[in-house]
Amino acid sequence: MLQDSKILIHHDPVNPDPTRLLPRLYPGAGEAHMQEIKSILGPMRLPFLLLTPACVLLGAASAYASEGGISAFRLALALAGGVAAHISVNALNEVSDFKTGVDLHTERTPFSGGSGTLPARPEKAGAALATGVITLGLAALIGIYFCITTGWNILPLGILGLLLVITYTRWITRSPLLCLVAPGAGFGSMMVMGTDFVLTGQYHWTALVASMVPFFLVSDLLLLNQFPDVEADRKAERRHLPIAIGRRKCTGIYGLFLLGAYVSILLGVVLNLFPVACLLGLATLPIAVFTLKGVVKYAEDIPDLIRYMGMNVVLNLATPVLVAVGLFIG
Repeated sequence: MLQDSKILIHHDPVNPDPTRLLPRLYPGAGEAHMQEIKSILGPMRLPFLLLTPACVLLGAASAYASEGGISAFRLALALAGGVAAHISVNALNEVSDFKTGVDLHTERTPFSGGSGTLPARPEKAGAALATGVITLGLAALIGIYFCITTGWNILPLGILGLLLVITYTRWITRSPLLCLVAPGAGFGSMMVMGTDFVLTGQYHWTALVASMVPFFLVSDLLLLNQFPDVEADRKAERRHLPIAIGRRKCTGIYGLFLLGAYVSILLGVVLNLFPVACLLGLATLPIAVFTLKGVVKYAEDIPDLIRYMGMNVVLNLATPVLVAVGLFIG
């Protein structure tokens, strides 16, 4: 979804091309056709869309734990809505970064700095904007369907989710506190609890506590991915935490949010909202400790930090999935 979850689209030893498999999928297509497809897929930031299924799965697991069964159709529709919203914020952010010139100044890494699509193909800015608007409309339509068929109590979450997509790049990135918690709220509170609600028709404490796991992790994900972009984002008059207080001080917040994710798992078990099997989520704790040590050590050394940014992505994908597995089998 988010502003700093970006990946370079060109052939580059540091920033692998996420569409490099297209010639194998479409062996009859020419090079020009491949470039057109890449220019459309680039602003979507496909590799980062994996975060959405992980969070939706956690919401589905919460619903399953509460109801003993879930609708495959409604789950698929919830996933489609989540992916559409994620693509929308990615594409809209890509357009904004291109128009403000941020992408021309960022030091690109596999996890930050823009896809590079629009600086290389400026004429595709309109197509990227259309992608963002169309997918936002699709997410809204799916939300309306759920309001009608499940209950209007889902409306507040839906409205907040759409507002996050629309306002993230232009306004939220100018508030350090909002920029810290907005990603976690979108993927945790809204996506996990929203999925649980559309599958059960009501809100559950289990879903609330479960949503805190990706809330802390995804907030950390975007916090860390902002480290390489401090100088470029400052020129664009953004004011996220690494700009406001510096990278070094942000490592303490990063560590506290990591701790928050694992405390949420323990809290769920202690309160008997999670089965003991959800302690599977603690299996990523050694990775978290390793990553935190690297973040503290290399906060000001971006080339060496990249390895730990990758491990941070692993934490964001694996931990919610393991907690979901615990809910399913427990």
